[in-house]
Amino acid sequence: MRTTTAGRAVHTAAVAAGAVLVAGCGSDVAPAASAATSPAAFGQKVVQADLDAAIGAAGLPQGKTEAGYPEGGGAASGEKVQQLAVLVTRLSPCVVSWSSDGAREPLDVLLSGLEKRGWESAGVNREAPSGKGGTYFMATYEKQGWTLNARHNSLQRLNQSTVMATEDACFARLTDEELALVEGD
Repeated sequence: MRTTTAGRAVHTAAVAAGAVLVAGCGSDVAPAASAATSPAAFGQKVVQADLDAAIGAAGLPQGKTEAGYPEGGGAASGEKVQQLAVLVTRLSPCVVSWSSDGAREPLDVLLSGLEKRGWESAGVNREAPSGKGGTYFMATYEKQGWTLNARHNSLQRLNQSTVMATEDACFARLTDEELALVEGD
């Protein structure tokens, strides 16, 4: 059964954000300087600038955003590794991510800063227990054809926040086979 284009984009973005939570990321890419506001100019550099500005306003360490698909992923071998590498290269212009270890409160401030920059809650905002006293929080925001998924996971030894913004049109073009590859099926 095929999923809808919008459903596939949101689902893939959520899977990709989950992969970042498990695999982590942490490039030292410098903040982007561009801050255009027209829809045509709302691309990866502007998304990264929005995220960097919200990170700075939240008092979080700057320069930790990563433009491009984060490294790490599913366990694939042989031909699938090559196919995944080609797919990651193609998706890289469509992704901006950030992660940080620590308490959830700075993530809440970051999300508030993103709202001030025009990111709108997509109505997906949940917190649930994750066993042994931990919690798992997730929230989804949208702006000009991009979907941003924020996660915070707190367990006994893990306290990590991740944010991944993905361009909807880019991920909507994935075939079912490519989607399965990204998901690690």
